[in-house]
Amino acid sequence: MSGVSGQRSRRGRLAWSAGRRAEAVAAMLLMAKGFRILARRFACPAGEIDLVAGRGRLLVIVEVKARADAGLAAESITLRQRRRINRAAEAYLQIRPDLAGRDLRFDAVVSGRGGWPQHIADAWRPE
Repeated sequence: MSGVSGQRSRRGRLAWSAGRRAEAVAAMLLMAKGFRILARRFACPAGEIDLVAGRGRLLVIVEVKARADAGLAAESITLRQRRRINRAAEAYLQIRPDLAGRDLRFDAVVSGRGGWPQHIADAWRPE
């Protein structure tokens, strides 16, 4: 590959790899806080969920974002994306009815380059 298309492809691979690493670190952070990871990268036509975690009666849908700055990462979770995640959570609960009675919360784990990831509990609420 050469030229711009080769650069895009390389950038895409690097972004994918960085995203996978951020999700793995986020999962470890949540496990250190006593959560059990129930699903990773759940995808359906409605959207995608990076992580689903549980602790006691709490079920947490987690969006993971890594950017150059943690603040930018948190801001990058748009209303449109939150809506897609909300719909994906509904789909997930349809295939996991055993979890439907739990308290549902939407969290984010954000990180900036070279910094520790931050767990933002109750990052948003469904509309």
